[in-house]
Amino acid sequence: MRVGALIIGDEILLGRREDLHLRWLIGALRVRGLRLRWASYVGDDRAALTAILRRTFAEEAVVFAFGGIGATPDDHTRAAAAAALERPLVLHPEAERLIRARFGAETTPERLEMGRFPEGAEIIPNPYNQIPGFSIERHHFVPGFPRMAWPMVEWVLDRYYREEFGEDWTEGHVVAWDVREGELLPLMASLTAQFPAATLFSLPTLKEDAGGRWRLELGFRGPREVVAEALAALRVELRARGVVFEEGSERVEEEGPNPSP
Repeated sequence: MRVGALIIGDEILLGRREDLHLRWLIGALRVRGLRLRWASYVGDDRAALTAILRRTFAEEAVVFAFGGIGATPDDHTRAAAAAALERPLVLHPEAERLIRARFGAETTPERLEMGRFPEGAEIIPNPYNQIPGFSIERHHFVPGFPRMAWPMVEWVLDRYYREEFGEDWTEGHVVAWDVREGELLPLMASLTAQFPAATLFSLPTLKEDAGGRWRLELGFRGPREVVAEALAALRVELRARGVVFEEGSERVEEEGPNPSP
């Protein structure tokens, strides 16, 4: 299951708001045995957003899109999704019911716009203020506010993708000391060829940031059994070269956010 994130809004690109969604989504996926494959940021630009969505709809990815589904003129996500799918925007009957229940006599045409989704969409319940998001073609659109968006995303994951939980994927690494990344490039190439099902990664730390020593995180991501074999081979090769190393810790697990809102 390929999961992507689309984070929308000029405020983030202008630095007026800090994105909290990306880190949270990584954690919410990880505790379910899933992982994020890509993420994109886009401003409040309908043409750009339509182009991105046209591409991701064609790829049949599972995409979580945060932001731009309100009722103000700069909220283009609903229209962009409809344009990308070449479908009309229609007032979803359940969304209309929820909006009318929320606002009562203060329901306006502008507020009902928030219930206009591409034809064929299903709603995503919003436990915070009852104004729903929507799902269509494995794309799931939620507000930009974390307090609303995060429980909505968890609802989608647990409702639609539970059979995907527990994917056999893991990450592991060692921390090598006093060796430069360039010195191990032939070894990296050899291990990549030997274990094609795993993805090798190399993360050097500037010498001045590592107490005056060269520090290199070297590891693999991929199927659990393959990663274990690749790490074992890596340890053997490092010892043969006289490289001092220690076992790495799961920094994402330690520092990752609580996936609850």
